[in-house]
Amino acid sequence: MRPRRLRCEALGGSRSWGDADTCPFRARALGFASVSHSPLVLNPYPGPLVCVSASVMELENRRHLVHASSAKNIDAVERFASCVPVMLPPLGDRLHVDSFVERIDGLVLTGGRANVEPHHYDGPPFPDDEPIDPERDATALAMVRACVEAEVPVFGICRGIQEMNVALGGSLHYRLHVLEDKDDHRMPRHDDVTVEEIFRLRHPVKLTRGGLFERLVDATEVMVNSLHGQGIDKLADELEVEAITPDGVIEGVRLRNDPTFTVGVQWHAEWKPEEHELSRKLFEEFGRAARARARRRPRVESKPLERVPGIGAGLAGRSGKASQAG
Repeated sequence: MRPRRLRCEALGGSRSWGDADTCPFRARALGFASVSHSPLVLNPYPGPLVCVSASVMELENRRHLVHASSAKNIDAVERFASCVPVMLPPLGDRLHVDSFVERIDGLVLTGGRANVEPHHYDGPPFPDDEPIDPERDATALAMVRACVEAEVPVFGICRGIQEMNVALGGSLHYRLHVLEDKDDHRMPRHDDVTVEEIFRLRHPVKLTRGGLFERLVDATEVMVNSLHGQGIDKLADELEVEAITPDGVIEGVRLRNDPTFTVGVQWHAEWKPEEHELSRKLFEEFGRAARARARRRPRVESKPLERVPGIGAGLAGRSGKASQAG
């Protein structure tokens, strides 16, 4: 059966990086050591490289597939984690995950319309009309396992916390709102709904006493902007609860005995972190972990590309003819 792709109604572009000599942060992110009136000195290493997961979507005319992620995910990594964001396309088994993970300093798993397919956690099959993204499933689940093994920081957001749980052996509820003891956590869908209404703070979560989240904000409860139909059912053994809703839905997790930063949240932490203390501090902690990873990561030497038979000779021939013509 043909995969049920998601339509992309409009793809907004991210902000410009701006001029390095007029913005201190952008200069640091792009690899400049400092900003002053004197000439800039280029740092040989451009800062922590953080992969931001993308989803497979269709353009509105349904003729072209694209790999897309919200600009807010990119901006949050740049602004609040102080890292260089690089989009991770959903390549599935075409991506050599273990060797790729050696080259990065962090992974942000973003939200997405499609749900993780249930065969990854022995769940009942989806209805035929359920949107799916098998390439993203394959990419994200493998990346989570490889990053945990290599102690690369991971920050899972919305769909991302679900990917983390499934990758490490947990399971998901397909539809929380149909369960008798659970509230409806889905986004509002009326015709005139605004973006601000969609992402407004919706309910509180209780923070685990003594956990990372509680320590970051010195509070036992915060309001969050969760928007999801699917949610954690069985928690993976390697994860521990950091935040839970009044109706018992796990909305914050961390890797047990975490040597770095391996954290997931169900809410949209990328939405205005400057106005949400916990979300902002989670991005900041993720950034610190990514910088620590960058300092200890062995540099991977680039290897010269192998010459493809016929191509080099052809280029050399054309170059020679051009020289003669000149």
